[in-house]
Amino acid sequence: MQFIKKTSSSTSITRLIIKLSLFLFICLGIVFLLNKIDFPAPTKEIEKIISNENFKVIK
Repeated sequence: MQFIKKTSSSTSITRLIIKLSLFLFICLGIVFLLNKIDFPAPTKEIEKIISNENFKVIK
């Protein structure tokens, strides 16, 4: 009879740590790449006049 050491709990923890670190690395990579893109700033000011007639007083 051979004794088999069950190490499934330690391997599942290791797999979880590897998956979480990979996910974190991918998220940080996406943020870094989005930071490199130069989005243009809006140059035209948007101004809209809202009249007081549209507001209703609710009590």
